[in-house]
Amino acid sequence: GCTHVSHGCTGKGNDQVRFELAYYALDPSLKVVAPWRVPQFYQRFPGRNALLAYAAEKGIPVSQTPSKPWSTDENLFHISYEAGILEDPNVTPPRDMWKLTVDPEDAPNTPERITITFKAGKPVRVTNEADGTDVTDPLDLFLYLNTVARRNGVGRIDIVENRFIGIKSRGCYETPGGTILRAAHIDLEGLVLDREVRAYRDEHITPVFGKIMYNGLYFSPEGDLITKMVPLTQANVNGSVRVKLYKGSLSMEGRWSETETLYDMEQSSMDVQGDFEPTDSEGFIKIQSIRLKKWGAKLQQN
Repeated sequence: GCTHVSHGCTGKGNDQVRFELAYYALDPSLKVVAPWRVPQFYQRFPGRNALLAYAAEKGIPVSQTPSKPWSTDENLFHISYEAGILEDPNVTPPRDMWKLTVDPEDAPNTPERITITFKAGKPVRVTNEADGTDVTDPLDLFLYLNTVARRNGVGRIDIVENRFIGIKSRGCYETPGGTILRAAHIDLEGLVLDREVRAYRDEHITPVFGKIMYNGLYFSPEGDLITKMVPLTQANVNGSVRVKLYKGSLSMEGRWSETETLYDMEQSSMDVQGDFEPTDSEGFIKIQSIRLKKWGAKLQQN
């Protein structure tokens, strides 16, 4: 029975676009109330400082303060920081701004190691042999990855990006568990995903999907198409990755798959010939060099 929805986005941001495109796609009859696009509102409250002063005057509790005026948006996956002193892209974020991760300099001096298992591209298990942790519930798994990433200072970025509406923006982000999952997932794909499938996905699907997500076109014909295509690339992404976390960094220490690996140790070995004939490479190189020889000869003529 909802007829109206409201949000507090500024008129310059991306979130207003994301929210409203989703609203209209799901229910075209909805009406949107966006105060910061109403002239009477933004003329009276041109920025956050004016809003903070009003909140203080009226006794309205808010988490921001004049000394920490940046904007934050937090959810299970991450938190973002924008505006205030961060609008100067050369200002270093203060140490007390970061909320979800410890400063990498203050992280433990001993690396922490975990193993993440994937099935059809989705994480299904996280184990930590050092303390006996073994998590399989999807939500608990993600919360645990947030925890281990947080205490090791993993997941911070500070970037200048291009908003959908055409304005450049500086944003700081913390994505603890998501950073671990993405790195481990990409690593496992190298072992189990066909070369051409991965190349096609990365060239034609990933950038389009990222743009669709960033621009808020989740509920759109193209969003529906791409969302259905992604799982097709993940059917064989089964296996486990060993991850080392240390002072803001993460690295892969090993990976394996019992069912889907395309890696042939003998075939790739420098010590065992396997079923590969080295002489075949000579013909391969000759074919590949035909056009390069012609190009090189032409350069010499010039």
